[in-house]
Amino acid sequence: MPEFGRILIVIGLLIVLAGIILFLFGDKLGWLGRLPGDIRIEGERTRFYFPIVTMIIISIVLTVVINLIRKIF
Repeated sequence: MPEFGRILIVIGLLIVLAGIILFLFGDKLGWLGRLPGDIRIEGERTRFYFPIVTMIIISIVLTVVINLIRKIF
């Protein structure tokens, strides 16, 4: 059970860190979600948005960060 508590603490710290980054640099991250390759379909009454390229980039960055954290610990 102590390992589960440690995992929750790390997840909480990562969420707080993400919140701080968005609070401080939110206006500079306007390009995120509007990359070439993100799918946007707008009709008269409906909108469909699927940020596929943004999700791929976020996935790659998170994979690198998590692997670096695992190597350190």
